[in-house]
Amino acid sequence: MAFFVDVHSHVVPSGDDGAQRVLEGQGLCREAARRGTAILFATPHVWPQLTLTEERERGIRKAFAEVRAAAGLDLRLGYELTPSPALLDDDLRRYALEGTNAVLIEVPFTGSADLLVRICELLEDDGLQPVIAHPERTQSVLERPSLARELAERGWLLQVNGSSLTGRHGAEPEALAWELVDDALVALVGSDGHRGTRPALLDEAYAAVRNRVGETQARSLFDGSALGIVATAAAEDVSPLRERARSARL
Repeated sequence: MAFFVDVHSHVVPSGDDGAQRVLEGQGLCREAARRGTAILFATPHVWPQLTLTEERERGIRKAFAEVRAAAGLDLRLGYELTPSPALLDDDLRRYALEGTNAVLIEVPFTGSADLLVRICELLEDDGLQPVIAHPERTQSVLERPSLARELAERGWLLQVNGSSLTGRHGAEPEALAWELVDDALVALVGSDGHRGTRPALLDEAYAAVRNRVGETQARSLFDGSALGIVATAAAEDVSPLRERARSARL
């Protein structure tokens, strides 16, 4: 049974640094399904230099529909916000993860997190739930890890990348990601998958977290329960060991 709920990926072509073609996005989705993901949120970037204009949104929705038609899992649409002053005057509800009241917003990779805090406060004022993307990879949190605790204590859900937990982004983000897991500050683990060389997979991270904290706690970080989502889709169980065995038979 597939049960992963991945709230962070870039599998839909949108003009950003994620998937560039519909076929590429479909392949990323199908591989995620084979590796245990039941629900996958496509979260195109909304950057200060790449905003969600009406024209861009139409293009994203068209590409999303095409990817979803052959995704092999429950593909849903959302966005990943990078804090910018323009968002202070925007309708933030348009960015919610489909079927939820949650909005994915990243800590800026460099510089202060002050604008992030202001936007998250506005999200709360609109009845929305901030989900803080990959704090373990950002300058402000690496320099002052207590900032992550402060964000979590405000009721904002911390989402770390599975790829951080498996060491893809270097020793410091890996160590901080595990520290956040050990301190029970993490609410969600997402893939932040972008392309074939950085796919939207969670199975290896799940195995590592399960080995560290046990099945119950690990499952709660991967099954969407932090957002009240229940994954009901089923997919073939192809753990890495089973996948290798199946490949050997082909």
